[in-house]
Amino acid sequence: MIRRNFLALVFLGSLFCCSIALLGVSEAQVGFATSEATAADPVEQVLVDGMKLENDRRWGEALTHYEEAVRLYPQSHKLKKRVALTRIQFDLDRRYSDQSYVRILQQLSEQQAIDLFSEVALKIESHYVESPNWNELLLRGTEDLEVALANADFAKVNRMQAELDRRQQAIQQVRNVLRDRRLTDRHQTLEMVRWIGRYSARQLGVSVTPIILEYMCGAMNSLDTYSTYLTGDQLDDVYSQIEGNFVGLGIELKADQGSLLIADVITKGPAEAAGIRPGDRIIAVDGVSTQDVSTDRAADMLKGEQGSTVNVTVVSPDTNPRLVTVRRERVDVPSVEDVKVIDAAAGVGYFRISSFQKTTSRDVDSALWKLHRDGMRSLVIDVRGNPGGLLTEAVEVADRFIFDGTIVATHGRSARENYDYKAHRVGTWRVPLVVLIDSDSASASEIFAGAIRDHRRGRVVGIRTYGKGSVQGIFPLRSIKAGVRLTTAKFYSPSGRAISQQGVEPDVIVQTVAKPADAAFVEADQDNDPVLRAGIREARNLIAVAPQAKPQSNQQTQASSQPRRLPETLGW
Repeated sequence: MIRRNFLALVFLGSLFCCSIALLGVSEAQVGFATSEATAADPVEQVLVDGMKLENDRRWGEALTHYEEAVRLYPQSHKLKKRVALTRIQFDLDRRYSDQSYVRILQQLSEQQAIDLFSEVALKIESHYVESPNWNELLLRGTEDLEVALANADFAKVNRMQAELDRRQQAIQQVRNVLRDRRLTDRHQTLEMVRWIGRYSARQLGVSVTPIILEYMCGAMNSLDTYSTYLTGDQLDDVYSQIEGNFVGLGIELKADQGSLLIADVITKGPAEAAGIRPGDRIIAVDGVSTQDVSTDRAADMLKGEQGSTVNVTVVSPDTNPRLVTVRRERVDVPSVEDVKVIDAAAGVGYFRISSFQKTTSRDVDSALWKLHRDGMRSLVIDVRGNPGGLLTEAVEVADRFIFDGTIVATHGRSARENYDYKAHRVGTWRVPLVVLIDSDSASASEIFAGAIRDHRRGRVVGIRTYGKGSVQGIFPLRSIKAGVRLTTAKFYSPSGRAISQQGVEPDVIVQTVAKPADAAFVEADQDNDPVLRAGIREARNLIAVAPQAKPQSNQQTQASSQPRRLPETLGW
């Protein structure tokens, strides 16, 4: 059983495995076009292209567009400002597309909303990796409120009719009050939020609750990119991802040009049975065009109870639209895929880890023994595109290959977050190892790749990883069915090197051309994959100096399969 009072996750961004496994916005591909007018200043062209996406309310694509640009032009303050504002819009749109959030919003009284804010503030005070700056939290809450006041969904749900000048006056007065107050603790912050809620509600003609909730969400989002408030449905999605199963259609989606691109179809899932394939696009859900609603709203319409059905209009490449009825069922999501001996002559085994979920280490064990029986003499593990997952599973998988020493160290503000995860010699596989990485390998996959590289246990091939070196805990709330994701610690490779902003550097650099926006997952094919080709070459070279591949003894392997006790604050 999972201890759901706190789970340690190391995911990239806000990745959720919802009932249709909607991919995080980092998966959207938005190209940077050029023109003669802006060729001398590429940042200006990025801004022009981004504003087109914003004007179409394609917030997820716009956010990804700006984030990718910031990685290319990290000194641009204009781009960083667009990232901040677009993220607020994206989060706001997601919340008001989420019926679990809207229901809570409409049910909470003023006092219940205050109590909810208080509980969230206590979580921040107790668990966040740094001491909170309470003034900064409320300033960000004010920014969130200002954006919300111009949002049509906020106005409709909360029946707001205040004119623009009155909205602007309310926001300015709140800013003036905050500028003159120095908040030193959680209790002062709570009283300030109560005053802001009541004042703003009077000025705007709305209830106090939506004002307080905007400040709560803004406070969470102000902490860092990865900390956030989780609605009830989002919390369920996180648990589904951890468990590796969910109720849905069995497809992975990403937003693309006003439609839902099917990036992958889970084997033996309902969508596969209905004839839906990777590369198809959903252009309507139950008769509602995806052009007319936000990506999250369209994705939300695909959700439903087990056994219920949904009608989707699907377009395949070079075919006319067709109507498909799909029944929602429970789907198991594999995290270890494409297990095979990829070079039979040399005995090179291969598998791909798509994420680190509850079953990953067990699935890796099964894959290793299958490949061993099939004649594996060396192994390529592919964590390209792996956004992360459970910290403890990344440690367990690394422990299958590292004999002793530190796998990863975590350090936080609280002493209970400081922990060195050690390898155990029992059950360690001695097979020559190659790990494939790319710029989308993040968090837990960086823990795994960093440990292999620092211990010189294998060769790391590809390009530098994402550089997301922090641990998030999932904290359910007592007052309502919801939760928060909080950064509780930063992690460091066995050599003591920080992963944040730096990533893991490969031993062998292989540059590749970016995949097109509509590229779907395909099985490993070295003919069309230079990184895989280089990895196999390295694996062949390692065989010459390799000992036997299997663990030291069956008895030791069985012992290693028993769960070792890890700190309770870090999951199970």
